[in-house]
Amino acid sequence: MNTSRAAVITGAASEKGIGLAVARRFARDGWAIVVLDIDGAAAVAAAERICAEHGVPAVGLGVDVADEASVAAAERAVSAEVQAGRLPAVGAVVNNAGITSPVEFLDTTLDLWRRVLDVNATGTYLVTKAFLPPMLDQGWGRIVNMSSVSAQRGGGVFGKVPYSSAKAAVLGFTKSLARELGPTGVTVNAVTPGAVDTEIRVGSTPEQEALIASAIPVGRTATTDEVASAIAYLCSEESAYLTGVTLDINGGSHLH
Repeated sequence: MNTSRAAVITGAASEKGIGLAVARRFARDGWAIVVLDIDGAAAVAAAERICAEHGVPAVGLGVDVADEASVAAAERAVSAEVQAGRLPAVGAVVNNAGITSPVEFLDTTLDLWRRVLDVNATGTYLVTKAFLPPMLDQGWGRIVNMSSVSAQRGGGVFGKVPYSSAKAAVLGFTKSLARELGPTGVTVNAVTPGAVDTEIRVGSTPEQEALIASAIPVGRTATTDEVASAIAYLCSEESAYLTGVTLDINGGSHLH
């Protein structure tokens, strides 16, 4: 059990999402939980359920990860909870919040490009920068960033150029920050899921979903719990020598 540390997880309020599966897995392992989500009411409700189900401290906050002021306000709220003794110090950050887009390149707009980059890449930057200092003070921390197989293979699942570009930026960010933080006790890693059984592929048809699954060697999409298990390992004591790692979770759909 790890009740001496709290995990901050973004995009963690959607019932079928990876983020909520991660929050539940961490709570089961004894972490205190901070649920950050664009839907503040859903974040509060998710935190309340996690607290009831697992008996760990849990806080839910609304935040726009692409907005610096919003992220700063969330960090202040979490810090206040820590100072009041209602949460332990933050020991892990999971940058899970993300959006995708299936729009063909010539049909994209600058606003769409910026929004996808802002949520996936800039959000990772802002949340990490806000919550890194207490981990540095402790000399221990774990940061896991959500990238995608789309960053490695140039799309080919659902999201197209903006999404692949944003998730590739996350990989570069992860490796560079891992190198910089190497001596500090804070590790920085990324996961690159392939198709997962979530609601991120808004607008996909049953035929598209079947085609996606048929192209995966194991013959199905991943479950959110499978992704959560991998992230939990990267945030464990046992993963201390892993930093700058890109962990593929794709059922063999991208072998390299």
